[in-house]
Formats: sequence, C-alpha cells, structure tokens
Amino acid sequence: MKKFSLLLFAFVLFVSAKAQDFKTLTYFVNDSTKLELDLFLPKTQGKEKKPLLIHVHGGGFAGGTREWGHTISKHAASQGYVAASISYTLYMKNRKFSCDGILTEKVKAIQIAANQLWQATLYFINNSEKYNIDTSKIFISGSSAGAETALHAAYWDRDIMGLYPNKLPNDFKYAGVISGAGAIMDINLITKESVIPTLLFHGSCDTTVPYATAAHHYCPTNASGWLMLFGSYSIYNHIIDLNGSAKLVTYCNGGHEYSDELFGKDPQTVVDFMNNVLNDKKEESHVIVATNKERKKGNGYSFCD
Repeated sequence: MKKFSLLLFAFVLFVSAKAQDFKTLTYFVNDSTKLELDLFLPKTQGKEKKPLLIHVHGGGFAGGTREWGHTISKHAASQGYVAASISYTLYMKNRKFSCDGILTEKVKAIQIAANQLWQATLYFINNSEKYNIDTSKIFISGSSAGAETALHAAYWDRDIMGLYPNKLPNDFKYAGVISGAGAIMDINLITKESVIPTLLFHGSCDTTVPYATAAHHYCPTNASGWLMLFGSYSIYNHIIDLNGSAKLVTYCNGGHEYSDELFGKDPQTVVDFMNNVLNDKKEESHVIVATNKERKKGNGYSFCD
C-alpha cells in the first residue's frame, strides 16, 4: 500500500510538472466568441524583454487544436522566447473547403482567423509588461490553414480586412513570419514596403495547397470553390526579387504531409531563423531536402530529380 501511495504521489508530481509547462489564457471575448491560447514562458526571465512567437495550428479551418502547436512553442520557450499557440474560430466546420465549396466562404474563413491572430497580437502588446515582451520582436507562424492565416495577417491591409473594433497600432509590423505549406491569395500584397523576413517550407508535390502558383486543391476553373493561391516557391522568389530576406525548405516530391515538418520535428531551424532575424542577418537560401518519394506525373519540379 505504501509503495502504491509513493507511485501515486510520483505520478501526481509528474502530471503537475507537465501542467506547469504552459498556462491557458483567454485572449479575446465578445458576445459570441471566447478564444484561448496556451502560453509558454522561458524558464529564466531576466530583465531583458523577450521576443514572442505566436503559432496558429492547421486543420483546414475546420479542425485541429492549439495543442498541435505545443512542440514549437515549448521549444521556442526553452530558447528564450515567449511563445503561444492559439485557438481560433473554425469557420469551415460543417462547410466545404473543397472545389465544390463557396469561394467567399473560403476567404471569410481566412479573414476571421487572421483577425483573431491580430487580436492575439494585440493582447500581448497590451500585456507586454506583464509577460516581459519586446513588441518590436513579434513573430507569427502556422501550419497549412495556420500558415495561410499567418501570411495574410502579415500582409493584408488591416483597415480594409479588419472585423473587430480594437486595432493593432497603425505602425505595427511583425518581425517575421514562418509558413508551413502555406499560400497567399494575392502575391502583390508583398511589396518592398511591406515585406518581412520569411521562412517557408513545403512539399513540392502538395496537391492541397500549391507549392508554386495554382488553384487551391488544383480545382478546375469552373469550380464554385476555385481560388488562386501563391504558394511557398512563388512567395520565396517574389521576396528575393524584392531584395527581401527569405529562406525556403523544399521537400522534394513531398505532399501536404510536410506542412508541420519543422514545427514538429525540427523546431530549432525555426528558432535559428528567428535568431538570425533578431541579429539582422539576411537570408537568401533555398534548401532542397530529398524524401525518396517519386514525383507524380505532371506535378512537382525538375530541380527535385
């Protein structure tokens, strides 16, 4: 009995230690919506203000949970960052996000998520003293739908696309964006004035979110859900043409399964990128990773062969 009690006590301590890795906070409330985030803080605080990473999980705007962002958030916190993985409205739940869906609904899903990412950002700006955050060093990241959210949050006109009365400061700009298998609807949103350091990673044969420029899901042009997207390869080349700072990791012949690859399996690459940004180190690199997958006929890029 005594041995059992000791084991139970050890288990409770283990669970408590795990629970202390993060705290769950409410970052936005209105009459119809309550949104939470999981906050990971560095073990050592110190007096110097910390950079912040806000992560948005994937799931096609219909599923997924903020727990999916715990690996990258926990690792970033271990490297001196304040980090948060947020929940957001899954607007496409019980709606079609496929070729036979409704185009305006797709756009609305991204708009709502991007606005809620802005609200999470505003929460941290308003509480920067409490959490010891340097508001000039806020990064955003996301996987798949989360990547689309982050990219649009980085580059959309917040006055035109804003949905909520509380706004980010007019002069606010993210320090950088990290996109896993993401895309943007209008590449012309990325200009010399608006461009920020960008880390992108993507499978070159992704049939869900295009690696380069194509319709979402490669839908035919007569589809009700037809939506043109500019993927990682197109974004990377565009930023380089603008003389901006960007890094692209291409998983040769890989599909959408690589959308969380760096966040889940190699989070130090993400932290290294953010550290380089903070140290004013410009990136212009394209890393090609072999996957031992065969390129599908009519899809992918020859530099992967």
